[in-house]
Amino acid sequence: MKRIMLKLSGEALAGEKRTGFDEETVRKVALQVKELVDDGFEVGVVTGGGNFWRGRTSENIDRTKADQIGMLATVMNCIYVSEIFRSVGMKTAVLTPFECGSFTKLFSKDRANKYFGKGMVVFFAGGTGHPYFSTDTGVVLRAVEVEADVILLAKSIDGVYDSDPAKNPDAKKYDEVTIDEVIARNLQVVDMTASILARDNHMPMWVFGLNEENSIVNTVKGNFSGTRVTV
Repeated sequence: MKRIMLKLSGEALAGEKRTGFDEETVRKVALQVKELVDDGFEVGVVTGGGNFWRGRTSENIDRTKADQIGMLATVMNCIYVSEIFRSVGMKTAVLTPFECGSFTKLFSKDRANKYFGKGMVVFFAGGTGHPYFSTDTGVVLRAVEVEADVILLAKSIDGVYDSDPAKNPDAKKYDEVTIDEVIARNLQVVDMTASILARDNHMPMWVFGLNEENSIVNTVKGNFSGTRVTV
């Protein structure tokens, strides 16, 4: 395993604040990613947009426009997180599927590979660039395009359960589950479109709790306590 696509849950990055970003939480993530980069791993990052915008909760905004605002929110999130990464000594680039002036660079596989080759952490912002697709679909799409070895889903929950553990104290946690079972049982690891895209392109996903101590490094280096979604 060399190239990793890391999806950072906005809810997990909020830490105990549960809103916005907790800078110390983001800094801890950055230090873990730096350890991986220093060890020769190539890391791509996708963040959600919910810290700034959850447009689908409004009944007064057209869905297409709400999704476009959401895409821009992911750009803001990625720029913020990438700057924290830079503050601990990494080089970063933010790529988007649409022009954002001088703030970002336009995504292409060749450009992403060039940045990976320079040891940079590459942030993939703006989702797919189209409405009606979530950041779940965006992370799977980019992982497939740049031929990542695995998607790491860093969440506020520590794995995949057969029901919501917040509502069901007897919920069962999976150590491993197939993507076909995820789809059949609607386990909501990622949304259905993203699940099918991962299945059809044989893209494994590992789900774990971001806020567990050193969880990203532990996951990559074999001390894994989350759920492996296999294909």
